[in-house]
Amino acid sequence: MKSNKAVVKMMRPKQDRPIAPRVREILEQLGEDPLREGLQRTPERVEKALQFLTSGYSVDIRKLVNGALYEVKYDEMVVVKDIEFFSLCEHHMLPFFGKMHVAYLPKSRVIGLSKIPRIVDAFARRLQIQERLTQEVAQTIEQIIDPVGVGVICEARHFCMMMRGVEKQHSGAMTSAMLGLFRTQKKTRDEFLALVNYRGSGF
Repeated sequence: MKSNKAVVKMMRPKQDRPIAPRVREILEQLGEDPLREGLQRTPERVEKALQFLTSGYSVDIRKLVNGALYEVKYDEMVVVKDIEFFSLCEHHMLPFFGKMHVAYLPKSRVIGLSKIPRIVDAFARRLQIQERLTQEVAQTIEQIIDPVGVGVICEARHFCMMMRGVEKQHSGAMTSAMLGLFRTQKKTRDEFLALVNYRGSGF
């Protein structure tokens, strides 16, 4: 899989048109009265919520890392597991949520451990699909650290499946991205799966 060199550079374009008036129009189209007591401030709340839930567009990944890269003679696997995330499906703008396991094999440097969940959040807080989210996290780790390999496993539940459509409340989706030795060496993949106690979706 080729890395997407634009991954770390994506930024939210500046918007001059507020969202709240459009939410008011949507409420009217749904047959609601935007002026009733419970809905009077809803458009502004929705605007603020959407700005937060899509704040990942404004994140500069290199500033997020902020130099937290360290030259270390360490050639064993580094794993950060059970990283919780919440995102919005780009097809229906309904939430999907779950956890992600991220691992890499250093070549000559490591990244501060707290930066990996921050990278996950930066990409989760955008309109997403799970497959792309998984790939973007893996590709970004590869670009920043230049490791021997990267492995990412993502497990999620999607409200577009739970609340509408097939309405399956207990179904989950699993995706993975394996780069470098994680892709070419079964032994490396197996070690990763063992370290995260991976047995399939059960969160």
